[in-house]
Amino acid sequence: MEGFRYISGVVTLALDEESCIGCGNCETVCPHRVFEVAARKARIIDRDGCMECGACANNCPVDAIAVTPGVGCASYVIKKWWMEIRGKEGPITCC
Repeated sequence: MEGFRYISGVVTLALDEESCIGCGNCETVCPHRVFEVAARKARIIDRDGCMECGACANNCPVDAIAVTPGVGCASYVIKKWWMEIRGKEGPITCC
């Protein structure tokens, strides 16, 4: 998604192209069009467009995609900030 950036150069998104079966789930579910599938393989075409929501990893049937929520996911960042200012601890879920 051109023009959309949260924090450039820090995304934890990783794709194991060898494991990819080209199902296209990542391309379908990604809200920022980070992936493209061609020749039965996915590839990352806009890494800094990733907001680390995890939709791609959650929908990959062969676990070829990994992402750690928290660096670019606005929901995670806001929840973490809110807990810190309230002095609370505990797990934070993303999206």
